[in-house]
Amino acid sequence: MADVLFIVNPASGAGRAGQEWAGIASWLSSTGLSYEAAMTTRPLEATEIAERAVRESRPAVVAVGGDGTLNEVVNGFFHNGAPIPTTSRLAMVPLGTGGDFRRTLKIPLDPKAAIEILRTGVARRLDAGCVSYRTADGGTGVRHFINIADAGLGGEVVHRVNNGGKRLGPATFKLASFLALMTWKNKPMNVVVDGVAHDLKAMQIVIANCQYFGGGMRMAPTASPTDGVFDVILVGDAGKLETIRGIGTVSRGAHLDEHNPHYQLMYGKRISVSCEDRVRIDLDGEDPGFLPALFEIQPGAIEFITPR
Repeated sequence: MADVLFIVNPASGAGRAGQEWAGIASWLSSTGLSYEAAMTTRPLEATEIAERAVRESRPAVVAVGGDGTLNEVVNGFFHNGAPIPTTSRLAMVPLGTGGDFRRTLKIPLDPKAAIEILRTGVARRLDAGCVSYRTADGGTGVRHFINIADAGLGGEVVHRVNNGGKRLGPATFKLASFLALMTWKNKPMNVVVDGVAHDLKAMQIVIANCQYFGGGMRMAPTASPTDGVFDVILVGDAGKLETIRGIGTVSRGAHLDEHNPHYQLMYGKRISVSCEDRVRIDLDGEDPGFLPALFEIQPGAIEFITPR
């Protein structure tokens, strides 16, 4: 059995990942890696492939694609909300649309450099988030995330991105954000952070394990995936024009320095968010369902091969 399993989503990045993988495959065997590649053909197949590999304790399971592909592979490390006992380590070759998770861990965009990390990198235990939420049919879903989750405007943005084309690459998020903002109305939400309740009219509630989302927005500049807590950012009753004007500040991660009354930062391990209106959630750029949702941290739940 090969040491490294690459799980490739050829549809990632509007099909660019499939084209780029063909180029990578032409030189990959010359690296001396013991590997095989599995190509996905439908949504959630990456989770099934990853789970089989994790149960076999394959040494390295590598997500090849964007943040959505990574999220599917991450979910293969868990079953019924709990980590599967394994010695498998997760890694990533970023070939997708958003590319937000890789920014926090400084995973290079160059495929050769990203694959070299499998040889030279260091395995670190990263926290993961476990979320229970309402599904479209009114049931309860459970999924994990490794980067950022949010409820509100971000859920609408991701829904637009995933149901439109991604041909514009990272600009896809900017266009979707603008279109979603134009129709979005801030909602009264109840947020409970480690037992402390906050009622507010909110644009979105962000539960961050890492720092970036939405195609390079540094929403949680102090978040660390190894500290055992989420950075929770309550984005209050901000106006549309004000939000557009502040995009550059959020991109730089300076929005929390400027004492903007619409941003509140707190830290927590167990966060519940509810709203009487229908509000979408976003997990690592996937939109699986709606509020109410409970977000719980699982410290050190996944071993990830990171750059030294």
